[in-house]
Amino acid sequence: MRAPRFLGAFFCAVTLLFSFGCRKKETPDWEPAVQKYGHSIAPEETQPVSGPTPAIPQRLDLAGEEDTSSGFRFMSYNVRNWLTMDRYVGRKNLKGAPKPESERKAVIEIIARHSPDVIGLSEIGTREDLAEIQSRLRQSGLDLPHSHYSGGTDVVRHLGMLSRFPIVSTARPLKSHLRWEGQTISLNRGILDATLNVNGRFYRMLGVHLKSKREIEGLDQESIRRGEAHLLRSHVDAIFDNDPDVRLVVYGDFNDTRSSIAVKTILGNPTDPTCLTPIPFADHSGETWTHFWELHEIYTRIDFVGISRRLKDEIDLKASKIIDDPDWNDASDHRPVWAVFR
Repeated sequence: MRAPRFLGAFFCAVTLLFSFGCRKKETPDWEPAVQKYGHSIAPEETQPVSGPTPAIPQRLDLAGEEDTSSGFRFMSYNVRNWLTMDRYVGRKNLKGAPKPESERKAVIEIIARHSPDVIGLSEIGTREDLAEIQSRLRQSGLDLPHSHYSGGTDVVRHLGMLSRFPIVSTARPLKSHLRWEGQTISLNRGILDATLNVNGRFYRMLGVHLKSKREIEGLDQESIRRGEAHLLRSHVDAIFDNDPDVRLVVYGDFNDTRSSIAVKTILGNPTDPTCLTPIPFADHSGETWTHFWELHEIYTRIDFVGISRRLKDEIDLKASKIIDDPDWNDASDHRPVWAVFR
């Protein structure tokens, strides 16, 4: 394991220099018609959460570690099916069940413990589910009053954003489907496109959740992902055409690795001014995986945050990381990624 990690760290450093350009694994004990797309949830529309108030988790002491006086702390997190669905829980098949309370509690504790200024969420169900997360965080002492909820042709899983800073505008791509390699490809989970006003600076945030590697009968999952990546890149290019100096952040669950065609398509040509640079995240022990696929016992890095060239001097690489709290696997099959903008 050490050789791949060393080589991975080496190539990340080279990339940065030239382009900038059945148990789960334990982590160390360290201190087409788009439905509901493009709408925001006003703070006053948030519904109260039923049930007991969650305990307030101990927050990390970040004093002296991150200077975000003119920037912000961002978390990208796939919270694994925070929605109502048929589930297998405790050796029982449950119909129309919400995410188990123990998992919801763990998600809230991880987020509140790190206190992001902005969080991009994947695998959210309804607007009410996003509002529940917002309300639970508020009860835990983290108030993120501004929110945005979006999606694509998938009527079950959506994208959400919660922010301490105002969301001044939202948008959606002009092109949401195409004919690709013999298939009609749609942006299944859409693109969450929101612009934040952070102390007078404007950041364009694009959240995505591409097709998973799980096979669908009669369809090629890898081809679907490449088509979605092409649609996303087209939207990115349109943004650059309109504003070449944009502070652009593209984040989320790409469901593919750095060397894949899909991820390369999204990031763009490293020699082009419109390329996106992936932040080289690692946890405290140098591990770079963000997702554990229990069925196949595979650990992979599939969660990314790519930034435009304008932001290369504004990212705090030392403070940016993969969050490896000991309770990560109680909350989701993904570990959150953490990016600090100065």
